[in-house]
Amino acid sequence: MFPIHLVEDESEPEEESDKDDQDAKAYVEKEDDQYAEAHGKKEEDIYAKAHVEDDDDYYAKVQQEEDEERAKVQLEEDEQLAKAIQESLSVESPPRYGHGGLFSPYPFFFPASYRICAGCNAEIGHGRYLSCMGAVWHPECFRCHACGQPINDYEFSVSGNRPFHKSCYKEQHHPKCDVCKKFIPTNPAGLIEYRAHPYWMQKYCPSHERDGTPRCCSCERVEPTDAKYISLDDGRKLCLECLDSAIMDTHECQPLYLEIQEFYEGLNMKVEQQVPLLLVERQALNEAMEGEKNGHHHLPETRGLCLSEEQTVTTVLRRPRIGAGYRFIDMITEPYRLTRRCEVTAILILYGLPRLLTGSILAHEMMHAWLRLKGYPSLSPEVEEGICQVLAHMWLDSEIYAASGSGVASSSSSSSSSSSSPSSSSSSTSSKKGKRSDFEKKLGGFFKHQIESDTSTAYGEGFRQGDRAVTKYGLKRTLDHIRMTGSFPY
Repeated sequence: MFPIHLVEDESEPEEESDKDDQDAKAYVEKEDDQYAEAHGKKEEDIYAKAHVEDDDDYYAKVQQEEDEERAKVQLEEDEQLAKAIQESLSVESPPRYGHGGLFSPYPFFFPASYRICAGCNAEIGHGRYLSCMGAVWHPECFRCHACGQPINDYEFSVSGNRPFHKSCYKEQHHPKCDVCKKFIPTNPAGLIEYRAHPYWMQKYCPSHERDGTPRCCSCERVEPTDAKYISLDDGRKLCLECLDSAIMDTHECQPLYLEIQEFYEGLNMKVEQQVPLLLVERQALNEAMEGEKNGHHHLPETRGLCLSEEQTVTTVLRRPRIGAGYRFIDMITEPYRLTRRCEVTAILILYGLPRLLTGSILAHEMMHAWLRLKGYPSLSPEVEEGICQVLAHMWLDSEIYAASGSGVASSSSSSSSSSSSPSSSSSSTSSKKGKRSDFEKKLGGFFKHQIESDTSTAYGEGFRQGDRAVTKYGLKRTLDHIRMTGSFPY
């Protein structure tokens, strides 16, 4: 308010003769002054009051505009955060199938009166909130399902309708390579691509198929960085689990040879002639295969051979030992001259393979010898290799079930026993080796899987045809049909 100033009259008094006029005039002037003074005071009050009200309205309006501007900025920030989080769902979330996906592709915005936090179920009101996954959340309530901490990043991952930090989701769900132990990288298309063994389910980066990472010559598993495979003299690699039951020289293999001979006797298929069995290195096996006129060899690597020609073969005489750098050393070999006393001169098996694999190869080659010694005519690769694979599969069955304490055998083994003597003698003989380790049992299953899933015409399709025939007609009738027709019965 402006102050009101009162001004006193300082004029000199006039003569007394004019006193009445002066008194009357003074009285009028006094009334005029009082009226003017009162009127001026009233106008000043009105003006001051109006001015004050204008100032109050002005400041209130400025304050309101500032509040609205701050609220607008805050809302824009919240909307940007919610939108960025929602957009990340389509990139970082795992695939979602059916019903158009789990979440809406755009964030929802709810009126303030309906904003109920999906985390704590409390009203959000006008505070900060996130809008994602079809709901609204207090920022502190939107938490990672793995670590339980709030998700403050613009990007996150979702699995099973639960949010995760990208790092937590990767740790829990992103596959790691079983070889290098690192996260398997994405390919140029942004997809996680890896290789997996069909039996062992060992996952590894595709690069390990090209970077020279060793693979076990027996179980086919790729060598992991935290384990070391043994190097054989011929360049093959052998994992420690397969090494545990590996047969390393000719003398060590003789008990297994006797077991398989008894297995054949239990099927009424005794091999009368004494056929030499020799364990050899890869080079010696390849050289013997080149000198052999007969036989079918279709596998990527030959691991056994039934010879019918006279030749000299280098055999492994004494088991090597492991030296520096996980390499076999001090192997002793000697030449062995094969002479022809019958249709079969020797059976050669690659050294350094686990007992079950060595036995299945030996059972396969023994069937070749039996067919030749029994005078079967020249057979097609599908029939000869197929029936040899059936016998190898049957022997593996007998070993696996004997080790598990079960007298039940596979369909092939069961059907063969129905047409010949029971195979209990082979099972009881196998059980003399005692209980197998869990890995050896699984390894036997792998060798069966290899036979069953072989894609080659001779070994794979031939086995499946032979297995169906033996299952339907029994082993003896199937062999009689092969002798007469050179084919499997249907």
